[in-house]
Amino acid sequence: MGVRLVYETHSVTVDNEIGIATGVLPGELSQRGRELAVELGARRRDVDVVYCSDLRRAVQTVEIAFPARDRGGKEVRLDARLRECDYGIYNGRPVSEVAALRRRYIDAPWPGGQSYRDVVAATASFLEDCMRDWQGRTVLVVAHSANRWALQNLLEGVPLEELVDAPFVWRPGWEFTVATWPV
Repeated sequence: MGVRLVYETHSVTVDNEIGIATGVLPGELSQRGRELAVELGARRRDVDVVYCSDLRRAVQTVEIAFPARDRGGKEVRLDARLRECDYGIYNGRPVSEVAALRRRYIDAPWPGGQSYRDVVAATASFLEDCMRDWQGRTVLVVAHSANRWALQNLLEGVPLEELVDAPFVWRPGWEFTVATWPV
């Protein structure tokens, strides 16, 4: 049967617009981000459950996309395993600075933070629970870049080295069909 997993990034933040890598800091949606969150809700009405990072910018995205009064019983679950990579002392630094260092921290943790492999492990744990609880259903995940990379690494076999070096290009979601876990 499997699980249809739909991944969407949180909406645009004030930090995104000014070139800051928020990391595990809360972040705040910009006006454009709020507009995009409304579009996400309209685009993803057909999901059975919504999981999102517990970081503020992801929570805001989901609260706007799926306001409590309009959920129609759709459950929203916050999950700390879907947090962005913790850049440690680099949380809140310019994106250009963080992007230039990403490859160094695939296996080794960022100073005072975590590695991208740590994000992959957390995502794998999330997938295990998702496969157990949502067979035959559609699950929406609203999270961060590192989580998308983890999904692409785990489910498509794309090396993290390629993913962390690729420029971010927004699109209206990524879809995965997870037939078995682990794959």
